[in-house]
Amino acid sequence: MNANDNIRIDELKQPYFVWFEDNWVHDNVLHHHKKGQLVYVESGFQYITIEERIYLLPQNHAAWIPSNIIHKTNSHSEKIKLMIMFADTDQKNAFYDEINVFSVPPVLREMIKYAEKWSKLMKKDAGETIFLKALFNELPHFVEQSLKLHLCLPKDKRLEKVMEHLHHYYNTEIKIEELGELALLSSRSLERIFKKETGLTLSKYQQMLRIIKSLELLSSGNLTISETAYEVGYKSVQAYSRSFQSVMQSKPTDFMKNINLGLEKGIYS
Repeated sequence: MNANDNIRIDELKQPYFVWFEDNWVHDNVLHHHKKGQLVYVESGFQYITIEERIYLLPQNHAAWIPSNIIHKTNSHSEKIKLMIMFADTDQKNAFYDEINVFSVPPVLREMIKYAEKWSKLMKKDAGETIFLKALFNELPHFVEQSLKLHLCLPKDKRLEKVMEHLHHYYNTEIKIEELGELALLSSRSLERIFKKETGLTLSKYQQMLRIIKSLELLSSGNLTISETAYEVGYKSVQAYSRSFQSVMQSKPTDFMKNINLGLEKGIYS
């Protein structure tokens, strides 16, 4: 966990544990916990690798990671405010066995913020237990439709140079013939193997890369929506907005409104 603390999560006896950091530092090592965990990004953005998939958590998004699932943090923005809640969960509810990434609704956001007062409390507290039991009991209802903000990591070594090229040149036009040459595969074979390994076509994978990168840029507050659209490779704001909405299930303007609302309230300062 945090390199600045020596809290051993799996040795804690209480059913819940809250951990808030104003400037989170992670050790970037694969690990797992006996408890499930809810990871909420208050500001900044966070990448998490879970079961060979890279998940992105933009501002005001959260991930539910089931118990004993191996995961690690890949990278994050220069400064990130992160809340993690560990919980013993209801084994009869299938929701808690699945990985979920989702936009946090206002009610849940306020509940998470309220729970900050119990951050790093090392002993069982009756008020904390009652409150967090209610939060986790309602969590499946808050997550009505999980976002697919993840990219699978292919195991096939032939795709290594292809992946490197895509991640470096995501904002340029894909030329399938050039990628085939990198992998020493025909265009048809490359498309087939790539889809099998990642679950996405090359064009869909590039779309995800572009949208994920755009979320980073929008979260930084340095670029407008139109500047971001052109920066990640779209030829028009309209094309970017359509692509954004198909992935995020909301408009770029909605995403920016949430960030601006946080700034007004002093959440992201």
